[in-house]
Amino acid sequence: MKNKVLGIGSALVDVLTKVENDDLIAALNLEKGCMTSVDGGTSRNILKMIEERKPSMASGGSAGNTIHGLGKLGIDAGFISVVGNDEVGDFFAKDMHEANVTTYLTKTEELPTGTAITFITPDGERTFATCLGASTKLAGEHMLSSVFEHYHYLYLEGYLVYNRPLMLRIVEVAKKHNLEIVLDMASSNVVTDNRDFLLNLIENDVDIVFANEGEAVALTGLEPVEALHFLSKRCRIAVVKIGKDGSYIESGNEMYRVGAGNYHRVDTTGAGDMYAAGFVAGLIQGKTLDKCGEMGCIVAGNVIEVTGAKMDGQRWSTIYSDIEKL
Repeated sequence: MKNKVLGIGSALVDVLTKVENDDLIAALNLEKGCMTSVDGGTSRNILKMIEERKPSMASGGSAGNTIHGLGKLGIDAGFISVVGNDEVGDFFAKDMHEANVTTYLTKTEELPTGTAITFITPDGERTFATCLGASTKLAGEHMLSSVFEHYHYLYLEGYLVYNRPLMLRIVEVAKKHNLEIVLDMASSNVVTDNRDFLLNLIENDVDIVFANEGEAVALTGLEPVEALHFLSKRCRIAVVKIGKDGSYIESGNEMYRVGAGNYHRVDTTGAGDMYAAGFVAGLIQGKTLDKCGEMGCIVAGNVIEVTGAKMDGQRWSTIYSDIEKL
């Protein structure tokens, strides 16, 4: 049975802060609702600016969130990345281990563990100022056959596309070991910057693709349903998420529209990551594609009711209960 998922991406620690409006985001020249890369100096300056707001911390990173979620859902999951030899890196590893995720983390002395400073506006939207830090040291040498051979699915975050040789090496090792490749598009600006490369990757190597509405439009130039058809002709399963309206799923001749459910939106941080966790868990458990989508919506719906991409035990108990009712 194919039931083990290996994730690869940036090991980041989220620094979460609520803001009253968009003024600070605009002043920092950040694109609302997107991820903007910043250098270490800029990151430190922003952290000083928000210190009095007493931001919270949680392990993060796009693929890291999904793998953490899969671990909480009882899936055998692992994660490859690089962290700094510091307390923040230890914090990341501890959080993953507590979710029953096996980590393959290389420590470096050269850079500190990466951070994603997240601004949460009253509309629930999140905007990231991300300093990748030690995760930029992730390299082909970390893609060990002895790790890949134990897994069945490879989960990739789209942000890795900024290191194309690494992404191609990861795909090469995954295909050598017959892993199914799952790709999340990450962010619309990432897609816009790397459209041709991503289209080629999806057509030739990817088995399952996740995109939200903005990412799907940026990738295909088409509206959600047409984008779904376009993608499903190029991979085994295509999923286009449409926020509060749910998601579209297509595979071969099967197509489903799944509603998002009735959830109170507090913060959308991690919603897409958690949807992917629920969907992939459902797939591994042998559920039909529409039920996989419903599982994705249950996990995503719960995470938007809290601040940040992590949920407490009581919230996970609610998720388990709701999934059992499917």
